[in-house]
Amino acid sequence: MNETDGAALPAARRCGIVAVVGRTNVGKSTLVNALVGEKITIVSPSPQTTRNRISGVCNRPEGQMVLLDTPGFHKPMHRMNERMVDTAAESMREVDLIFVVVDASGPGLGPGDRHVISLLSRDGPPVFLILNKIDLVPKPSLLPILEASSKIFPFAEMIPISAMNGENVDRLTHLALARLPEADRLFPADQPTDRSERFLVAEILREKICTHTREEVPHETAVIIESWTEREDGLVKIDAIVLVEKENQKAILIGREGSMLKAMATEARLDIEKMLACKVFLKVWVRVTPGWRESPSVLKQIGLVE
Repeated sequence: MNETDGAALPAARRCGIVAVVGRTNVGKSTLVNALVGEKITIVSPSPQTTRNRISGVCNRPEGQMVLLDTPGFHKPMHRMNERMVDTAAESMREVDLIFVVVDASGPGLGPGDRHVISLLSRDGPPVFLILNKIDLVPKPSLLPILEASSKIFPFAEMIPISAMNGENVDRLTHLALARLPEADRLFPADQPTDRSERFLVAEILREKICTHTREEVPHETAVIIESWTEREDGLVKIDAIVLVEKENQKAILIGREGSMLKAMATEARLDIEKMLACKVFLKVWVRVTPGWRESPSVLKQIGLVE
């Protein structure tokens, strides 16, 4: 919950939907988690960690923002990636506000950033340019990015922030809420996301895979919750399958004598227990499924297609 005392918020004065877009690894998910006030979308050093559009709900006394955390724009190589990019582009339609997130610690506006900006409509909703990761750079280095950005699009606001340490996040929230229409909130005050617990559990396990592995393994991995049983004693039993495309990837995930899989499953279980507020028995298998990223049935199972 976003409220410290658990009390329900009054009817929101302002409410709207905000698309959070940008290229991969600029900190979109970290920003959404910071605004929501709790972790509802996974974060890892691996590019393309976010695959689905996830709604995070930011509640404040003056209103509510429904934040659409989107996959990063990148060059798609598989049907899965094509759907991820389509999801990001679709998220910029029919929203009340758009955040374009740029990595301020990089060399400036790169081709990927400029591509995202080129997709914006000057007749569409207001757009904020969010310069993230300012904790990693001296402040004067932000000026060239701000100047270059102002020349290619009429941003409603350009706001330097650090989603990691919270610098300027409150100011961003205040300015964003002021741009939203007057309306009652869309979600209850105690609902931080529109995603199911099953989806969030699969994402937690996938986050551990992204954190513990490198190279191609995170991109060629999917997590499917095969069964979910809630026992009378309060224990939740969850069976999860991790799909990979190659035998050597299965070997990497399992590790020597199962050590890697055990470590990832244990870390995931602890996070899941914290989220569900109950004891969890998590069992994880690894299955080789060549070409799953091109499979409509698998993409449907992981929520990328209807």
